[in-house]
Amino acid sequence: MQYVSTRGAAPTLDFADALLVGLASDGGLYVPKSWPQIPDGGRGDYVETAVEVMSPFVEGSIDQDAFAQMVSDAYSVFDADDVAPLVDLGDGLHLMELFHGPTLAFKDIALQLVGRLFDYELTSRGERVTIVGATSGDTGSAAIEACRDRRNVDIVILHPAGRVTEVQRRQMTTVQSTNVHNVAIDGTFDDCQDMVKAMFADEPFRARMNLSAVNSINWARVMAQVVYYVVAAERLGGRRQPVDFAVPTGNFGNVFAGHVARLGGLNVPRLVVGSNRNDILTRFLNDGNLETRQVIPTLSPSMDIQVSSNLERLLFELEGRDGAAVARLLDAFRENGSVAIDRALHASLAEGWSGARFDDDQVLACIADEADRSGVVLDPHSAVGVLAARACRRDPGVPVVALATAHPAKFPDAVEKATGVRPALPDRLGDLLGLPERMTHLPNDLAGVEAFVEEHVRAV
Repeated sequence: MQYVSTRGAAPTLDFADALLVGLASDGGLYVPKSWPQIPDGGRGDYVETAVEVMSPFVEGSIDQDAFAQMVSDAYSVFDADDVAPLVDLGDGLHLMELFHGPTLAFKDIALQLVGRLFDYELTSRGERVTIVGATSGDTGSAAIEACRDRRNVDIVILHPAGRVTEVQRRQMTTVQSTNVHNVAIDGTFDDCQDMVKAMFADEPFRARMNLSAVNSINWARVMAQVVYYVVAAERLGGRRQPVDFAVPTGNFGNVFAGHVARLGGLNVPRLVVGSNRNDILTRFLNDGNLETRQVIPTLSPSMDIQVSSNLERLLFELEGRDGAAVARLLDAFRENGSVAIDRALHASLAEGWSGARFDDDQVLACIADEADRSGVVLDPHSAVGVLAARACRRDPGVPVVALATAHPAKFPDAVEKATGVRPALPDRLGDLLGLPERMTHLPNDLAGVEAFVEEHVRAV
């Protein structure tokens, strides 16, 4: 399997090189040169399906037996025996719980595997890397958990100061491993993400630090997320039976994985994007205009984003895989803060996508109503997914799966406000709020952050 950049000017790589590089040298994102097709079969066993679905993406780079063992090991640390339970909410609506991993968020599903892939490939090459990443709350802790204490990796995670919950912050800052470095940045998640991209664009720094990435710009993250779409379909009647999905969406990697499953032959008539008040994606799906506005803090902070990196991968497909066209589009977007896609492209997009946005009052009402109705307690992000599933459902004969992306205890203030009951952390994390923290607070300044990285990571 070969990988090409969404901007068309970077070298073609195999899976292992794309894994370690993360961001393409032309600023684009790597995607497979062709989409492998998902055959009939599958019985809803998560590990079994994961090995089958992902193997074509790593073919020629990773030994198949070693890969199967890494997949098995990655999901052995999840609390749920079936990794991602599917809960029936009635009326054809199902909730897929993706938060049973070590850090209680869906990011664990990809990153527990990605950490093992990094270890395998770096050990075989005798190399080490410096991973830099930006987080709106959950990616950081999941990446740290996947990379902590690994001999060949230093990891530096940037988060927007004061814009993540206490549980999210502490899951990052209480890790005392010497290869883990947390930086709180004065600014928004978009500021953090822009800084990471700028570090990758600084070629001398990138080479000196041997930079790599594990956030969703890294193809391996998206690859691993494709699996649960296939597993959900298997559990609801088979890979060829229609299933719609509703996804609370921030950086677009999670929902784009559903589109990859669809490109591979899974029967997904509609992908529904759920947004909070930071609704750039909903507006784009509705009218074809991509326009940034000020980031508004909400009860679902992991979705407080205006520039969704993985949308670039969808634009690449919409533009007929014309990397130069994607580059022009994104250059105009960066320059003007807005850009519109061709009306014909928007019409084709609207055939398989929907979007809806919800404010905090609607989210709180959904959490309260669902707790009363079914006893299921939703976190604010998962509530956006459930709201979007109900608002955008077109065919009552087609089941819809809403993705539950985080455990309610990661957002206890919001859940308590909605239900009157403060959700408890699982016993294994019961002491989290009493552990000492370790992080550095820095201004939104690239030179200062690069100096911090150079000073604190081990020699490469």
